[in-house]
Amino acid sequence: MTDWLDQGLIGPISAIIAMAAATYFIRVLGYWIMGREPLTPFVRAALEALPGAIVVATIVPLVVRGGISAWVGMACAAGTMILVRRDVVGLAAGLGGAILVRALGLP
Repeated sequence: MTDWLDQGLIGPISAIIAMAAATYFIRVLGYWIMGREPLTPFVRAALEALPGAIVVATIVPLVVRGGISAWVGMACAAGTMILVRRDVVGLAAGLGGAILVRALGLP
C-alpha cells in the first residue's frame, strides 16, 4: 500500500475508479429513464438513428481535418460498406486506403 503512495498512483487510480463509477451510473440511469419513457414511434425512430448519428459526428471532423488520406479512407470504407455490408471489411478497406495514400507521401 505504501508503494502506491510513494509512486503517486493514488491519483490516477482514484480517477479511473471515479470515471468507471460515473460511466456505470450514467448507463444505469439511461436504462432507468428509458424504462419509464413510453416508446412512441418517434422515440423509437430517434433511438434507431442515434448510432449512425454518433458515428457521423465522430468521423466527419476527423475527415475534414485529416487531409486527402482521410478522405480516401472514408471513401473506401463507405464504398465497401455499400457493396459488402460488413463492418470489419469496411474498416479494413478504410484503413487500407488511408495507409496507401499516406505511403504515397500524401497528407
